[in-house]
Amino acid sequence: MHVSVLSQIEERITQLSVDEQLWLIERVAQRLRASMRTQRAFEAQLVAMSADPDIQRELHQIDEEFAGTESDGLDTL
Repeated sequence: MHVSVLSQIEERITQLSVDEQLWLIERVAQRLRASMRTQRAFEAQLVAMSADPDIQRELHQIDEEFAGTESDGLDTL
């Protein structure tokens, strides 16, 4: 986000009453906490998937299937 946009937002916030500013801060904090919970849940799912033997087996099979393409020279592009 551009500094000018942030400056405009800040200017508008200063025009709010103290109660409105506190309400806004609380709403922003709630959204940030929810976003962080979602991110942590996603990361936990990735960790669980990476530790799953079935997933590891499937990835190993994919690696074996495509092993022949590693020498096709495309990695030098």
